[in-house]
Amino acid sequence: MAQSRKIYYEKTHPGNQGSGCNIERETRFVAPEMSMSCRMCSKQFGTVHAREHHEKQEHHFTAGKRAQMSMAFKPESILAYKTPLEVEKFLEAKLRPNSVLRRACASEVEGMIALIKEVFPLPVAHVSKGGSYIKGTDSQDWSDVDVVVFSDAFKSLEDCKRKTPAILEDLVGNLLTSSWRNRLIFGERTPFSLRLYFKCSKAHHGHSFDIMPCYDILGPALLTGFKKSFYNQIYLCNDNDKIQLYSMALLKYQVAFVKASTERVKNLMRLVKHWFRTSFTKPTEENKFRRLPSSYAMELLTIYVWELAGKPVFFSFVQGLRAVLKLLVQYQEICIVWHRYYKPTCTVFQKVISKQNRPIVLDPVNPTFNVCANSNAWDEVAHVARQSLLKPLFNGIRAKEPWLFTNNW
Repeated sequence: MAQSRKIYYEKTHPGNQGSGCNIERETRFVAPEMSMSCRMCSKQFGTVHAREHHEKQEHHFTAGKRAQMSMAFKPESILAYKTPLEVEKFLEAKLRPNSVLRRACASEVEGMIALIKEVFPLPVAHVSKGGSYIKGTDSQDWSDVDVVVFSDAFKSLEDCKRKTPAILEDLVGNLLTSSWRNRLIFGERTPFSLRLYFKCSKAHHGHSFDIMPCYDILGPALLTGFKKSFYNQIYLCNDNDKIQLYSMALLKYQVAFVKASTERVKNLMRLVKHWFRTSFTKPTEENKFRRLPSSYAMELLTIYVWELAGKPVFFSFVQGLRAVLKLLVQYQEICIVWHRYYKPTCTVFQKVISKQNRPIVLDPVNPTFNVCANSNAWDEVAHVARQSLLKPLFNGIRAKEPWLFTNNW
């Protein structure tokens, strides 16, 4: 392994270069303790109710304060539009990447992934690719790519955990000596990943990369006979770092679940995530430990609502967005499970589902992980969704087929 060297990372994001992208990323695939941590002081509690009681008593986090600290509709919000046609035009003009740009990016992104494999400090067995770009849910101003690099040189998860910091340090050094070094802006490193912004050569466009070394615990395929044992290993694991590595091994199956959605559903995901980016305040020093739900959670909720509507091929984006927002308002009733990768009779699933607090959206490929548990601000999400439904976009809008089920919400 190369000699260790000190690397200085850029802490500014390249948004001012015309890309609009930010290299800040969701810090963990799995952080189940987050829902029970105070958004003001990060103190941990045994239940969500205890955490909320503490916030009210110790930090005076009242309903009025919550409204003040959560909602901030930005000028680029679509909620001021008055017709579905305006939303369709906005989607095509501002959100959906055009086909020319995607074709230009495709070879460059694959080239960057090939470079990562080439300069990775250990032999590479295979890689898993994820993120919005790979799933097809990226937008014109935000595109991220996750690259999990599996190596047989790791002897175990513990070995991977121990060696990862040095490997990432060497990887940075190797990338800085590559021919593409001038197209890379390095972000702050996490314990498991190297973050960087990759500038494409055309159209001032770019992609936020998260590169993660991982022990190849599953091999190239998740065999049916091994799943039960694998899920049990995760369930019994008490080491959050190892749980993170287990989750990385499932990345490609998470991607496949979302990627299978129709293009129109992916466009609805883009609108939902745009609503998310343009409706909330940024955390302040006072609530700096607030964590909003992940983009993966928003994607899964969108898929769920579409499935409830009967998986229509064509549908109104306004009706679809309205349905998602109405679901968010009643977050305390949410309990969503898919049984494509694990059955209702799965022992681990039965144990997990009996202990979870709502909202519950179980990862479709990992029955141990409630994706909603990554957030301690679902009440803020519900408040902003409720206020959003009062905006001009939804004035006079009533549920129509196939969205009539939302009348019960």
